[in-house]
Amino acid sequence: MEKVTVFGAGSWGTALATVLDENKQQTLIWSHREEQALEINEQHTNKKYLPEVTLSSTLKATSSIEEAVKHADVIVMAVPTKGIRETCQKIMAAIDRPKLFVHVSKGIEPGSLLRISQLMREELAPEMVQDLVVLSGPSHAEEVVKHHPTTVAATCENIEAAERVQDLFMNSYFRVYTNQDVIGVEIGGALKNVIALAAGVIDGIGYGDNAKAALITRGLAEISRLGVKMGANPLTFMGLTGMGDLIVTCTSIHSRNYRAGYMLGEGLKLDEILEKMGMVVEGVRTAKAAHQLSEKYEVALPIAGALYRVLFEDQEPIETVESLMLRMKKQELDATYNTK
Repeated sequence: MEKVTVFGAGSWGTALATVLDENKQQTLIWSHREEQALEINEQHTNKKYLPEVTLSSTLKATSSIEEAVKHADVIVMAVPTKGIRETCQKIMAAIDRPKLFVHVSKGIEPGSLLRISQLMREELAPEMVQDLVVLSGPSHAEEVVKHHPTTVAATCENIEAAERVQDLFMNSYFRVYTNQDVIGVEIGGALKNVIALAAGVIDGIGYGDNAKAALITRGLAEISRLGVKMGANPLTFMGLTGMGDLIVTCTSIHSRNYRAGYMLGEGLKLDEILEKMGMVVEGVRTAKAAHQLSEKYEVALPIAGALYRVLFEDQEPIETVESLMLRMKKQELDATYNTK
């Protein structure tokens, strides 16, 4: 049994906390909102994020950073990517001993172009980090809390740290593999949100399965191209954190990115969509980073680039799809790993 604090009381943080609690780990959720922590403790619900779920009475929450950090031997970071730096800084102000860190966020910081693990290592004192593990894969919180079979990967260059996280989370409905390709797993997790936005656009316009299948397939090629150029193992993108995560995010109504893209395809503007969603849509922020990464590494990302133009340059979605279809003729396999 280990003491674990999950930082972030959104749908995914809460779902992972329920897995840990059911595995008999001493689990605490940290929320930046005191009223949300009280709701979890007193009503055993988190109605904003998981409205139909009753939480275990043994699962506790706090809004105190000091309490949350002191409790933990393992810290699970489940906050949106834009909140990672600030949360790490708060943790460092309260940390009392080295801890194992796990992050489950999927994004890239625009500007710095840092992956989440890199961003965290910038903010955390090395002597306070036993190791840093990425937990990622095709996983909707709404299904995990219903005990629907779910499979993810715990990823760290140090395989022993990955196996420790595997032991924390694995049970009869939540299967955890290990992986050592941190770059590939983080790039796959971040860029799939961008492709999922585009998949939603396809459905919102009213195009059919042919178009979406092509978009998912070529989207995976884009992700692989960039990841390999950055040093990832190409086989990672054929696995859970690549193809698996891409499929689930591009095809499910549970996906915020897909739903936001659908509304884009219907003609709504970005500000309207984000107001309607009321939750973070990671792919929007990552689209900016993808645009910058494409330029930095001189890697062609036509789908990500097209979505960037829809989001930030007011290009019409239908015009954007037509421009993709009329790109220069290519040979399919050459177009997968050829960077141009």
